[in-house]
Amino acid sequence: MVKPSHTSKPHQRTTSILFSPKLFIYLLSISAVLFIFFHIQSLHRHVPPPPQNNPSSSSSAVAKLRRSVTFLPLKDLRYSHKPLEGHTWFMSSMYDIHEDGEVQFQQFPSPAADGDARLLCLKGNDTHDGSWNYYAVAWPETLPENATVMKGLSFVSYNHYNYDNIWHGLSALMPFVAWHQIQGKCEIPERWILYHWGELRLKMGTWVRTIMEVTFGGPPKIEAFDGIGEGQPVCFEKAVVMRHNEGGMSRQRRMETYDLMRCKARLFCNFTSSEPSVATVGMTLFMRTGARSFKNETAVVEIFGAECNKVTGCQLRVAHSNNLTFCEQVSLMGKTDILVSPHGAQLTNMFLMDRNSSVMEFFPKGWLKLAGIGQFVYQWMASWSGMRHQGAWRDPHGLTCPYNEDDRRCMSIFKGGTIGYNRTYFSEWAKNVLNEVKIRKMNEAAHATANHVHECSCNQ
Repeated sequence: MVKPSHTSKPHQRTTSILFSPKLFIYLLSISAVLFIFFHIQSLHRHVPPPPQNNPSSSSSAVAKLRRSVTFLPLKDLRYSHKPLEGHTWFMSSMYDIHEDGEVQFQQFPSPAADGDARLLCLKGNDTHDGSWNYYAVAWPETLPENATVMKGLSFVSYNHYNYDNIWHGLSALMPFVAWHQIQGKCEIPERWILYHWGELRLKMGTWVRTIMEVTFGGPPKIEAFDGIGEGQPVCFEKAVVMRHNEGGMSRQRRMETYDLMRCKARLFCNFTSSEPSVATVGMTLFMRTGARSFKNETAVVEIFGAECNKVTGCQLRVAHSNNLTFCEQVSLMGKTDILVSPHGAQLTNMFLMDRNSSVMEFFPKGWLKLAGIGQFVYQWMASWSGMRHQGAWRDPHGLTCPYNEDDRRCMSIFKGGTIGYNRTYFSEWAKNVLNEVKIRKMNEAAHATANHVHECSCNQ
């Protein structure tokens, strides 16, 4: 006899175990955990590595940065009407570093501790049209494709005028000497890159080249980019760019810079100046030929010679600027206390005299009204180099202009004029300057004041 109650109870217990709510929740939790685990593993297997760990991705980024280097015209024609104002038309997107009283310059990479580390790059070897020359800045790791890197320090000069004339050339290159003194900590350039109106120039005038040679201790290597193909970029490990000549420099810093060049020139030429002495006063008539020469040189020499003879110890020298070597000019200026000369580039030699020496300047007819501010450059230079500009004489007589003499067209005629003389005026002028110089030298000797610069340290 079967007892249903015994056969049904086990079945009921089994059903209760298999479908227990607690067990169901437990199994569901395990399933969820397993699903999440395997899903994460699947993601790890299929997600690509980060881009920075992918060589091909990194290479692609570098290539993009190389291609993104933007070259701009070295000569920005938007500023052609005011090339000397503001940031100029040369590398017009760049702004200068300018500390109070110091020279204005650009440096690549930036000298600041947290500055821009990009390098200057040029496509700039056109000698005829500056608008075909270009510049850019680029990170050292992503320089333009096919770029040539030039090691060492490069000086890049922009000159609104030219490098042949000794005044214009010195005005453009003297700021590099100022940078060399202070910011450059006496660093010597490997090469010079010269631009005039944005066009590459391949030489300096002999006098300008020599003063740079004696200052930096060797002939300047003027870069011609030989072997560099047209349009091929050149980048510079270190570059210093000048665009503003001496603009922004204080008078004190200008004098220090001229002191250094004077000292280096005298050392190079083996010229040893004597200590200041009341016994002698050197007066030099530094003559020109052609434009702005004296019409009657003999008469002018006689007038100044007569006044020099009245002063004990006065020594008169007459020289022509076009037939002296550089070292002969250094020696002549070193013996000169009073420089008498017509307006012209030869007056640039004045900084080779001792400080506080005197300058007397002469002009042909018409210059005061028509020559513009350029006629005052040697007056400025006298102040900047520590000299004394004793005034200028302007000849009231000369060539006749067919136009009204206020007409600017007359300047083309007056520019090449020659200079006469006024015996009474010249005699009185010479006497006054000679007496002033004699008294000054006596005072310097009494107070043991030397105006010579004996040390040629670049960081004086």
